[in-house]
Amino acid sequence: MNYETGPIRPPSEAESLFVRVNRNCPWNKCLFCPVYKKRKFSRRTLDEIKEDILSLKEAADKVQSYAVKMGYSEVNRQVLENVYRNEPDLLQIAFWMHRGGRNVFLQDADSMIMDPGQLSEALSFLKEQFPRVERITTYARSKTISKRSVSELEMLKDAGLTRVHVGMETGHDPLLEYMKKGVTSEEQVQAGLLVKEAGLSLSEYILLGLGGQEWWKEHALDTARMLSRIDPHFIRLRTLAVRKGIPLQEKIDAGEFKMQDDDGLARELKLFLENLECNSYMISDHILNLLEEVEGQLPDDKPYLLGVVDRYLDMPDEKRANYQLGRRLGYYRYMADMEDQGRFQQMEELRKQLLEKGQNQADFLREYIKQYV
Repeated sequence: MNYETGPIRPPSEAESLFVRVNRNCPWNKCLFCPVYKKRKFSRRTLDEIKEDILSLKEAADKVQSYAVKMGYSEVNRQVLENVYRNEPDLLQIAFWMHRGGRNVFLQDADSMIMDPGQLSEALSFLKEQFPRVERITTYARSKTISKRSVSELEMLKDAGLTRVHVGMETGHDPLLEYMKKGVTSEEQVQAGLLVKEAGLSLSEYILLGLGGQEWWKEHALDTARMLSRIDPHFIRLRTLAVRKGIPLQEKIDAGEFKMQDDDGLARELKLFLENLECNSYMISDHILNLLEEVEGQLPDDKPYLLGVVDRYLDMPDEKRANYQLGRRLGYYRYMADMEDQGRFQQMEELRKQLLEKGQNQADFLREYIKQYV
């Protein structure tokens, strides 16, 4: 089908339909970002976006026709199998319809950079073509949001936008400058409060490990302080990982920036949680995160969240090393998975092999997880 799709989306939007508002990132200078470095930013016109929406609608109508011909009112597994056999190009939108067809995610990095009036028109057109859609979300930069008025953001909400995903990463200004984030902590607070005032749902992302071994305390404390002021609806945890080709890798190679190990990440997370005072829902929903169990509603679940971190830190050194290996290689999802003796012994055997080869486990895992970046 004749419509564009961008490179990434949040894990929470895995079941969404993607509508590309612009291509790549208008800033594209962050030292840690692996996504857009070799991709040039360009704006898409309102007509281009509408054409894509019409192509998506045509695809959805074709999928629905398969269902009707088979005697079904909705897209079920039998319809999916039929679409796969006959028109596999329609499978993406068929899966979206099978999952309810209610959520849409606007791509790429900063949809808010589009003129608010035109973006509002695109949203209204989307809702006209897909009246069953209930949730429309987007990535946006704090710098861009901070230049918008509440009335402009309210206009987008009225047109159908429901949630904004913002990559705060850190609230520590020297670190924001070092990483070339292009925004100050105050601008991030201003942007978050604007989104909330307009009645939109706000999801803020922080990047554990971004301060390395030098700034980890300042990173944890200032990020907690800024998020406490914003009090977003969601706080989503991410973990820094760097591979070749990312600008930050050059600073690592030069010895200027030292990555946190897993124990350091846990201590950083604990300090962050201890100083966070808000009513957000916290989620650790990414494969790179050490502790996926860190999920709950603040402030009520704060003791539980800290308890998860303490359970990890209180484990004996060898058991922590076993968990690190199992988590990073995909054998464990939660700490409780270590109770499976088969998996536990597999990780012990692998640890033994690494020791026999004289290979540092932290270095081994750092290289392994680069495949996820």
